[in-house]
Amino acid sequence: MKSTIAQRIREARLLKQFDQADLAAKIDIATRTVQRWEKGEQVPDSNYLMRIAKATGVTAHWLLNGEGEMISTEQHKSKVIPLPTSRYKKVELVSLPLLASVPAGALSQRFHSDQADRYITVDDVRDPNAFALEVKGNSMAPRIENGDIIVVTPKLEVRSGDICVVRVDEEDTVKRIKIDEQFVHLIPLNPEYEPMVVRKKDVTFMWRVIKVIKSV
Repeated sequence: MKSTIAQRIREARLLKQFDQADLAAKIDIATRTVQRWEKGEQVPDSNYLMRIAKATGVTAHWLLNGEGEMISTEQHKSKVIPLPTSRYKKVELVSLPLLASVPAGALSQRFHSDQADRYITVDDVRDPNAFALEVKGNSMAPRIENGDIIVVTPKLEVRSGDICVVRVDEEDTVKRIKIDEQFVHLIPLNPEYEPMVVRKKDVTFMWRVIKVIKSV
């Protein structure tokens, strides 16, 4: 069975007889991040894959996909990981904090943005303040279902028709929104749930959902 990136990072580290703290120091990152990589909770981006390869003396190509020679015969100065064919494109991976859950149902005091228990790795997210939330409830089904993870950005402007995480009077929900002069309409996608209407002045924030990661 082909090894995973997590297994190859650990194998490369042990090849150099590094502990996790040693490798973290070599590539200028927190030891906890190395632990997450080796558990498969996160995947390092191309820059850190190159650093790991250089620090441990393995080839970046082997580290990325488990193919080719493991041991590097020369130190590559390029920060771009060589890929086997031109049909692949470079994808930037970003580690985002996964915060407490947000309900897709009635408003509920569940989401607190000041603490992350886990991290997830996603691609193509350009807001450094973006974060992820686990959804509880099915008011947004089938588009967003119980257990799905949404990526939220505080950076983008919110418009009518967007799906957003909305805080109203210190309570939170995820809904499609419709904005008029005085009110915000919170619209579920599941027809079994009723829309809600709240006053604009009672809304603390509306943060746009930019990505949905379906629960397996």
